Amino acid sequence: MKRLTCIMMLGALPTLAAVEFDAIYGDGMVLQRGREVVVRGTTDKPSEPVTVSFNGQKVKAETRGRRWQAVLEPMKANAEGQALTAEQKSGSATVQNVVVGEVWIASGQSNMLWRLNQTPGNAQTIARSANENFRFFHSEPQVHTAPPRYNAEQLKRVQEKRMYEGKWAVSAPATTPRMTAVGYYFGQALQRELGVPVGVIHASLGGSNMLAWIPRDVVRKEYPGCQGANWVKSKYASEWVRGRAQQNVGPGGDFALHPYAPSYLYETGLEKWEGFPVAGVIWYQGESDAEILDNEQNKKLLKDIITSWRDKLGNPEMPFIQVQLPRINDKSKLRAYWPEFRQVQAEVAEELPGVECVVTLDLGSTNSDVHPPRKVEVGERLAATALKEVYGKDVAASGPVITGFRTKGSKVQVSFNNAEGLKTTDGAAPVGFELAGSDKDFAPATAEIKGKFVELQADGVKSPKYLRYGWAVFMTPNLVNEAGLPTAPCAATDGKAPKKKGRNKRR
Repeated sequence: MKRLTCIMMLGALPTLAAVEFDAIYGDGMVLQRGREVVVRGTTDKPSEPVTVSFNGQKVKAETRGRRWQAVLEPMKANAEGQALTAEQKSGSATVQNVVVGEVWIASGQSNMLWRLNQTPGNAQTIARSANENFRFFHSEPQVHTAPPRYNAEQLKRVQEKRMYEGKWAVSAPATTPRMTAVGYYFGQALQRELGVPVGVIHASLGGSNMLAWIPRDVVRKEYPGCQGANWVKSKYASEWVRGRAQQNVGPGGDFALHPYAPSYLYETGLEKWEGFPVAGVIWYQGESDAEILDNEQNKKLLKDIITSWRDKLGNPEMPFIQVQLPRINDKSKLRAYWPEFRQVQAEVAEELPGVECVVTLDLGSTNSDVHPPRKVEVGERLAATALKEVYGKDVAASGPVITGFRTKGSKVQVSFNNAEGLKTTDGAAPVGFELAGSDKDFAPATAEIKGKFVELQADGVKSPKYLRYGWAVFMTPNLVNEAGLPTAPCAATDGKAPKKKGRNKRR
């Protein structure tokens, strides 16, 4: 009798699944429409064929060791949740309620990480957040950089690269509170206008620098002086980033395993998505790198993020929409170079196809808080830009953009794109314009709207050669178009402003 009991107990023990999906595949996920979709996982039975089934397709996977991978043919959008199955003779694995639509990545530092339940009016927004056709994969940071010194458990997590935990979830009051607010407003607006399922994959970290988001192979090639712990002493680490890392790790710590270390956040937050098709990226970052006044360096870092992510995600034309730094009422050295960094962001958008820059000059803090509360407008402006520039929708997505200027004596006539209904929000004269002669000694300019143009004149500037608009850490811009969208900051010379290259729209 004792032997029989023992046998029965053994028979009740669970068996290990022979086949499993990788962690990025989960109940409620969204697959990208119109692209081949990679499905991958592991198996304890590599000798047994793996067959993947979804949406009427049945595909035999390729197996290498314990790893398997299958590729589904491009699919149309489908809001009907279906099962994604991987089968072997000895067992199977199933992901439920999978839909097909548009998938975007949301990443950056704390203003992208900023949660929905941290935003004003969040209670009502969360209460009505149920939307079966909006889903997200929220990567929750398990270690932040705010505490002065990591404890043993935090250090262990960092060392083991267990930085994030996350899974797919359908938008609902129970799931949205900790989601990125910007990503939420972006995704909901996109889903509402496109009428197809939308998924947002989120991975951000407060205070993070650009170098931490660049893949390891690119860092080795392009930033050879930033190997190991040396990065913390390099020119790429701002004083604030360096100081925070030293606080977190402590004297004699291993800075190579700090979240701000080169490639660390890419490897822990985004590497697992390599090869997974997405529609594009929304990016809100720059506050940490803007402390460094090196425009060429910052431009290279930003370009390397964009081009490397495009490479790793298998889409050389992947749309990349960045949030331009807003205003902030902070006179400290930490924010002194924000105008220059805004210009870097704009120039990258001008120079790389498929890259956009969303103006938020009017949405920043009126105090020194680096976290402005108006996340709704940021998310919706990102969505409008995606709808227009990626999906070819006829929507208002941009405020006036300076295209050039003409001089006649001491007067300057400024021309714009997107200047229909040019006006000021307060009925006063436009503010924020400056003129300079060959000496580059800028002086505030008086401005007057003349149809689709603005006429400028500055005391003491008899022969204007240079023009700037919005070139201040903090200002209250008032020049908008009929859509109420603000004029983009700009620096122009010899009557010329940067020209935007052509874009590839995806309809």
